[in-house]
Amino acid sequence: MQESWQNEMRRRITDLTDEQNSKLIHELVQKNALPFAATDYWLSLADEDYRTCKRDDRGVPLDPILAQALPSPAELEFSALESIDPLNESTHSPYPRIVHQYPSRILLRTTGECALFCRHCFRRSLLPQERGFISESTENKLTDYLKAHQEVREVLISGGDPLTASDARLAKLFTGIREAGANILIRLCTRMPVSLPSRVSPEFLGMLKGFKPLQVVLHINHPKELSDVFIEKAGLFLEAGLPVHSQTVLLRGINDNPETLVSLFSRLTRIGIDPYYLFQGDLAAGTGHFRVPMSRGLALYEELRKQLSGLELPRFAVDAPDGAGKLYLPESVVGREGDFWILRAPDGSLHRYPEETD
Repeated sequence: MQESWQNEMRRRITDLTDEQNSKLIHELVQKNALPFAATDYWLSLADEDYRTCKRDDRGVPLDPILAQALPSPAELEFSALESIDPLNESTHSPYPRIVHQYPSRILLRTTGECALFCRHCFRRSLLPQERGFISESTENKLTDYLKAHQEVREVLISGGDPLTASDARLAKLFTGIREAGANILIRLCTRMPVSLPSRVSPEFLGMLKGFKPLQVVLHINHPKELSDVFIEKAGLFLEAGLPVHSQTVLLRGINDNPETLVSLFSRLTRIGIDPYYLFQGDLAAGTGHFRVPMSRGLALYEELRKQLSGLELPRFAVDAPDGAGKLYLPESVVGREGDFWILRAPDGSLHRYPEETD
């Protein structure tokens, strides 16, 4: 009999046996930083054993799967440009965990729990404080807020990863959203079909079908993540009539070359997943070792435009560090002043993003 996804969650790897990395994980826990947890399935996608893998001079694994999962000492290095809230979500929150930055849509941070804690996570400083699923009180506030704000057309269900909650818990949340608006688009943002595919069951899909309009957005960074079992599970969403999109973060040493991204986006398109966004890295504290310099990101995207079709090419975007929202690249680039790129938002305001060195 196949093991349940809940048991797989309970069996996640949460420690490393060698003294150096075990000490690092202990230090992260002491500092209430992003914890370490990875599923057996995710680790099986790597070409090396996670316990003995090769690492670079910063302590980051060379394998693109393990680099996203295993902590490194580089996470303890902070730049003055970085922030614990790089998107400035707190300034757009009418209530805790509810973010209303754009007029037509609301984002809900349902939980700080994940099957896999990605080391590049831009909410890495928030997740340890938000591990539990949102309370009934927060759900009621969301429902009331949606009723009072008829301009909202979409609700982004995010986290952490909302699929760490049970089907029944998610159904209760979705029912409240439907009570507030029958035609509100639910945008379900998750990594679990990639990090723990067993979470996608017939019962789960049947529940989702009852809450259309609903679309799924998956976080996918590397072709190695597109295993046969993932492709099978992704197909089930499509068979259920649920559109699927992908979001990718440009990550140094993991996918910052044309060959990797062309392979990823072209394969996603062929299996029916829309390559939605490619993101320039956010200025999240402790993630500088993953960020690609903006100049190289722009040059890489120009190469992707030459090699990918219109269906295969995602939008390249960056979130303005001062909370001004998502800006498209290269369209938003006005120019460069010293070590900063000047970007223009749709309202005409100007914003700065640093040009960092490799």
